[in-house]
Amino acid sequence: MTNSVKITKAELANLPMEEFAGRIIVVDQPEDVDAAISTLRQQSHVGFDTETRPSFHKGNRYGVALMQIATQDICYLFRLNKIGMPEALIDFLADPEVIKVGLSLRDDFGAIRRRVETELAGFLDLQNYVGQFGIGDASLQKIYAILFGKKISKRQRLTNWEALSLTEAQRKYAALDAWACLVIYTHLNNGNHHI
Repeated sequence: MTNSVKITKAELANLPMEEFAGRIIVVDQPEDVDAAISTLRQQSHVGFDTETRPSFHKGNRYGVALMQIATQDICYLFRLNKIGMPEALIDFLADPEVIKVGLSLRDDFGAIRRRVETELAGFLDLQNYVGQFGIGDASLQKIYAILFGKKISKRQRLTNWEALSLTEAQRKYAALDAWACLVIYTHLNNGNHHI
């Protein structure tokens, strides 16, 4: 397809904000991991994202602090800085049966592997996927805006993801990013690619 749809910053700025309306479950105790994973294993596809505490000093890198995995109506926020990488979560990330849909996954994979050397399977990167549907933008914010006419706020991106507790704004932002990946994939996969 030669014509690809793009959106300008000005167009994006005028769009209404999207919000995740589902349940957000913070998993910050090791004993809560298994229940979350067993719910996620019942899905064929989930949305996926991670957050890492930003470093404002050259050469200073933090490990991935948060892993968000979303269904259509629930998003689990795994606080890896508190629970580490539990076996059940590692197994889930290596399971090819559940497709984990994310964006710019190379960065996420690098961050995960700095925490634990593990096999990752069953991942689909939207950046490589949306082009076939005539979408010329590769950022989550722009892809979502093109498809749904709403914008995703990036205001919380550079906040401290290792804070003692996450603010409501952080939780909503984190959940929305993972959920939006799933919604985009589901929308395109259901034949709704007439942009």
